[in-house]
Amino acid sequence: MEEKQAVSRKILDFLQQEGINPEILKQIRAFLDAHPAGNPDRIPTPRYAYYGNEIWEQALTAILCGKNLLLAGGKATGKNVLAQNLAALFLRPMWNISLHVNTDAASLVGTDTFQDGAVTFRPGPVYECGAQGGFGVLDEINMAKNEALAVMHAVLDFRRSVDVPGYGSLELRPETRFLATMNYGYAGTREMNEALASRFAVIAMPTISQDNLERLLSEQYPNLNRKTRGLLAGLFFDLNKKCLNSEISTRALDLRGLLDAVDLMGLGLNPAAALDMGITNKSFDPYERQLIHDMIAARIPSKLRCDQVFDR
Repeated sequence: MEEKQAVSRKILDFLQQEGINPEILKQIRAFLDAHPAGNPDRIPTPRYAYYGNEIWEQALTAILCGKNLLLAGGKATGKNVLAQNLAALFLRPMWNISLHVNTDAASLVGTDTFQDGAVTFRPGPVYECGAQGGFGVLDEINMAKNEALAVMHAVLDFRRSVDVPGYGSLELRPETRFLATMNYGYAGTREMNEALASRFAVIAMPTISQDNLERLLSEQYPNLNRKTRGLLAGLFFDLNKKCLNSEISTRALDLRGLLDAVDLMGLGLNPAAALDMGITNKSFDPYERQLIHDMIAARIPSKLRCDQVFDR
């Protein structure tokens, strides 16, 4: 638990350095004093920081006011990174609930099971989250059928309870929050039910800025030299511009892929080959793949070596 508390303090110090409103920071400390840390095995340790003061202040204010959050945005906007940072900051156990077309009420709340020859209730992630005062991340909420999510209405509004037929109901602990993520661009998504949407405070997640992307690269890879950070950030925004103009699909706009490519470079793989693996080859259309490859070549010379990328 001490390790998790150290992570929380580190994020709090980061927010202070970022210039977050001191009153908000004061209320975070009051929240931590009022609600002891939950199950340490489920409290995340974020790999990445989220950069963006305005979004941080919106999210923190909503959490402190007892609201549930809907993080809506496209690829590479840091929805899950922010959710993970919030859970770590508030020392809340986190449940990642990946939603899809086959999600039903039982998979969220729980279902009957046999144990020692008797029928008992096996809690689902929403029930567990409410019982332990955790943060539940409803990932890609607009991929699930609206009728399956109807069970969430009482969980998310003023009632704050989970009704389990045959087993009574559970009152959510006061520190429980639900954070949903949504991307309209993915295949299989659908229009979100108005009744469900009204139960969230909504944040429109912007694409990371070039300055913040360079900061992220600097934080994650301290020995990545400044010139290369600038080239990689510039490449990402070249791809973003092409996506916005519908010249290429969003497959290549993959921040995870960019970071994966840097990891591969760190182990000695040629930078151009690493970027092909992390970005170019995410597209399966030959014409588009060649276009992306040419964009990378325009920024990253094919003869660039790993010893020119990192400061040893």
